[in-house]
Amino acid sequence: MSLPSDFTWGFATASYQIEGATEKDGRGPSIWDTFCKIPGKIADKSDGSVACDSYNRTAEDIALLKQLGSKCYRFSLSWSRVIPIGGRNDPVNQAGLDHYRKFVDDLLDAGIEPFITLYHWDLPDGLEKRYGGLLNRTEFPLDYENYARVVFKAIPKCKNWITFNEPWCSSILGYSSGFFAPGHTSDRKKSPVGDSAREPWIVGHNLLLAHGRAVKVYREEFKPTDKGQIGITLNGDGVYPWDPEDPADVEAADRKIEFAISWFADPIYFGKYPDSMRKQLGDRLPEFTDEERALVKGSNDFYGMNHYTANYVKHKTTQPEEDDFLGNLETLFESKKGENIGEETQSFWLRPNPLGFRNLINWLSKRYGYPNIYVTENGTSIKGENDMPKEQILQDSFRTKYFRDYAKAMAEAVSEDGCNVKGYMAWSLMDNFEWAEGYETRFGCCYVDYENGQVRTPKESAKEMKGIFDALIK
Repeated sequence: MSLPSDFTWGFATASYQIEGATEKDGRGPSIWDTFCKIPGKIADKSDGSVACDSYNRTAEDIALLKQLGSKCYRFSLSWSRVIPIGGRNDPVNQAGLDHYRKFVDDLLDAGIEPFITLYHWDLPDGLEKRYGGLLNRTEFPLDYENYARVVFKAIPKCKNWITFNEPWCSSILGYSSGFFAPGHTSDRKKSPVGDSAREPWIVGHNLLLAHGRAVKVYREEFKPTDKGQIGITLNGDGVYPWDPEDPADVEAADRKIEFAISWFADPIYFGKYPDSMRKQLGDRLPEFTDEERALVKGSNDFYGMNHYTANYVKHKTTQPEEDDFLGNLETLFESKKGENIGEETQSFWLRPNPLGFRNLINWLSKRYGYPNIYVTENGTSIKGENDMPKEQILQDSFRTKYFRDYAKAMAEAVSEDGCNVKGYMAWSLMDNFEWAEGYETRFGCCYVDYENGQVRTPKESAKEMKGIFDALIK
C-alpha cells in the first residue's frame, strides 16, 4: 500500500475564514461581511473582520507550513480584495492583487506549491446589490470570467487553479436552507426573500456557466504559456444503503451522491444533469443551451474532492417535498442492523468513516473515467474541543487518528483499486472562522489563540502529518 513518489500533500484554508483585514488596502465588502451583521445568523455573533489575521501574517503562515513539511498549500482569494465592487467594468484594486502575487512568490521561494481557489463563497456584495449576484444567469458568469482573467494574468507562476469551492454549499446553504450568505430561503421566519424550490437550481446552473467561462479563458489565453491546470472542487459524503438487501435503499444511496456531486460533475463530464435529478425536479432544473453545454462539457483538468464523512441512506416512499434537495431520502448514522457510522464530533453532520472515503473515491473514479483527483479538503472537528484547556487542545489525537485512517484509505484506493489520486490537502491549517458556527468549532491542525493576538501553535495532528505521508509515499 503506497502513494506515488510525485504525490503532493499539504493544508487548505479560505480567505474569509482566515484573512481578516476586511477593510484594509481597499478591499470591498463581501456577502459574508453583510450576512454576519444580521442578528442570529452566526452562532457566537462573530464575523471574519479579524479571523486569524492572515492578511497581515503571510510570512508567519509560510514559516508554519515549511516547519510542518507541507509540499503544497491551497488557499482562496477574496474577489472583493481584487475588484472591490466585483464587476467587469469596475476598478481593479492593485494593492489586493499585489498582495496575492507576493504571497505566491513567497510560497514558491519556500518550496511550497500554491493551489489557488478563485471563489470560496465570498461574492463581492456590490454584485449582490447590483443584480442579485449568483441568481443572474447573464451578468454573474461574465463578471466572474473577468475576475478570473485579471487574476490569471497577474499570477502566472501559479500552476494549480480551482474555479469554485463546493458550489453545492453556495446553492443549497445560500439559497435553500438560508444557513449561509446571502441567506435566501422560503422560510419567512428566517428570510424575507428566497424560493427554496427554485433558486438553488438556478444558482447551481449559473456557477457551472461561470466555471466553464473561466476554464475556457485559462485554456485559450494562459495555459499555453503558463502550463498550469484548472478544475473545480465538489463536496460529497460516503454512502451506505440503510438496508443493503433493499434495492430501493441501494438506489437511494447512489441518488444521494448524484444530487450532491453529479449535479455539477455530470454536466462537466457528460454535458447533462443526472436523470434522477431531472425526474424529481422537472423544469425547476434549468436546461443547458447548446452554447452552454459546449462551454461546460470537458471543463476539468482534474477533479477537486472535498470529503469529511459518510451516512446510511434510506429511501422515502412519499412524494418529494418541493424544497427537497437530497433526492427524496433520509440520511442516518445507524443502519437497519444498528451499525454506527462513526464517533460523534463537534459538527452535527460529521462522523469519521474512512472506508466511506475509499468507496467514494472509487465511485467517482468509475463514473468519471478515472480522472486525476486532488483531495482539496479533508478533516474533522472534535467534540467539545473549544471548551478544553489549551494543553488538551494541542493533544488532538482524535484528529491525528482521523488523518492517519483517511490517508490509509486513500492510499488503498490508489494502490489496490487503481484510482488516480494526485494530492491531499488537510482541512485546515489552523483554527478559523467556521462560517455560521463562528469560532465555536475548531478544525485546525494548528491552535489559534484568538484572545492573545491570534498566535498559532501546532497541534499533535500538524506535527504528525509529515510522518503519515512519509510512510505512505514511495
